[in-house]
Amino acid sequence: MPVLGIETSCDETGLALVEQGRVRAERLASQADMHSLFGGVVPELASREHMRVIEPLYEALMADAGLRASDLSGIAVARGPGLLGSLLVGLGFAKGLALALDLPLVGVNHLHAHLLAAGIERPISFPGLGLLVSGGHTHLYRMESPTRFRLLGRTLDDAAGEAFDKAAKAANLPYPGGKYVDELSRDAKPVPGLFPKPYVDNDNLDFSFSGLKTAFAQLIEKRPHLRLPRLAAGVAEEGGLGVPSAIRDELGAVLASLSHSIAETLRIKTERALDRMPDASCLVMAGGVAANGMLRKTMADMAERRGIDFLVPGRELCTDNASMIAYAGERLFAAGLRHDLMLDAIARGRPVPDDYRRVPENP
Repeated sequence: MPVLGIETSCDETGLALVEQGRVRAERLASQADMHSLFGGVVPELASREHMRVIEPLYEALMADAGLRASDLSGIAVARGPGLLGSLLVGLGFAKGLALALDLPLVGVNHLHAHLLAAGIERPISFPGLGLLVSGGHTHLYRMESPTRFRLLGRTLDDAAGEAFDKAAKAANLPYPGGKYVDELSRDAKPVPGLFPKPYVDNDNLDFSFSGLKTAFAQLIEKRPHLRLPRLAAGVAEEGGLGVPSAIRDELGAVLASLSHSIAETLRIKTERALDRMPDASCLVMAGGVAANGMLRKTMADMAERRGIDFLVPGRELCTDNASMIAYAGERLFAAGLRHDLMLDAIARGRPVPDDYRRVPENP
């Protein structure tokens, strides 16, 4: 019997069914076009849109799978970190279903679920080193098991995804900017030394990308011809997003240099973590930024050189999705962990507690 996963941590409304580690059905409603008008996510609009679409998505999902509510075995929901209003919509829907159907409920750490998503496609060998790279977080974890994570390094200010998004905004690329940075820089060569590798001259495993974001903004101020006319979502044209040919090569090289700086910074810190974790069976990279082509190649090359297995989810599993929530929830249920209806949402900036209630294997 499948586990229902619910994801509403930011601007994607996702529901999915996972059974024995495999995705049975999935539905996703994106708000990208709406938020592109504002150049970023507007929290109140996001939560209202979640409320509007979540019930129809659930009904469509169950119809896709040919299931009834009574066929579910449990409900897993993203409880944070994320936008509080958005999270509350998902939690409210999950609690209502759990109460009405008398099903077990478990709240999932959204960040841990990103890393576990790699296990949907390939088995994860534990212990592993997890590198999470998303819009709001750049973290390193020791992954002891599917239910035990130890934080080794964290974002001190701006995450890698924040640097990508703000760079895209400075150049007037459409929202969401990270994928357009990747597209424009795909065939370009980085300019050595154009951007620094931030916060690597130390011996810790933390990250700071605020200086890199500032460096990119200053470069654009010096080269205003690289700032495009404001583009709305959906205007991308094949062959370079409609970027004038006169600046396409230069802008591509600048964006490739930014990607190179971020990828090398992440590689340096990840290698440092691997040096301190000799029992690591694999390296797992996940999160929205893990879809970046240069970063994927940099980490794959590094893992191959070190002789360690490298796991990264397919691009569709890197961004926020409900399959990873359902998959993580299934792992938590299997370990006898769950929550009651007092489960609360955890906004970004607060640690997600391991406050699970353990259920005996044979009650």
